[in-house]
Amino acid sequence: MDRGNTKREILNASLDLFSVQGFEATSISQIADKVGIRKASLYSHFESKQAILDALVKDILEEYAKHSVIAKTGKENSSDVGDDGTLTPDKAVETVKGQIYYIIHDPYISKARKMLVIEQFQNPELAKLQTKQNYSGVLEYFTEFIKRLIKQGTLTNEDPEIMAAQLCLPISVWINLCDREPEREPQIMELVEKHIRQFFKIYKPR
Repeated sequence: MDRGNTKREILNASLDLFSVQGFEATSISQIADKVGIRKASLYSHFESKQAILDALVKDILEEYAKHSVIAKTGKENSSDVGDDGTLTPDKAVETVKGQIYYIIHDPYISKARKMLVIEQFQNPELAKLQTKQNYSGVLEYFTEFIKRLIKQGTLTNEDPEIMAAQLCLPISVWINLCDREPEREPQIMELVEKHIRQFFKIYKPR
């Protein structure tokens, strides 16, 4: 078995287990069994279970940075603007719904998020990452998003952080609901669109 492929299989198997039963409850033996190798072989790739977790966190952050619009805070992104260079309600809906779909359906990110939910009360480092990925990072992105909308005259000039919280925090709750009840995704997506359009209507300059 190729060493590089084995290492990736160990990481994938570990994330599968960590996202269901948590880091502490998962043993090296379970990981090795899932991959189909001996414990001794696993240790030739990773010196400890913590080393596996560290590699997973690094991978998760890299994947998120590559594919998540929220990880690109402050960067101009031509895909979310209209033909005249402005961020329209239609493009805002498209951008946010696309991000939600990515968060819910990307298998790596979805499992990573579930692992963080399980570990947030047991592992201080993962608790910090959970806060960043699900609150502070999201609020930071949406605050920059709102500032751009205010600057271009699409939204009225109010407190951008409060406006961002009003826009993004209900969406975070709905994403968590989709994790628990995936059959409600169509309903949630409809709510998200109504929520965004109403937000633009409320904060439209007079």
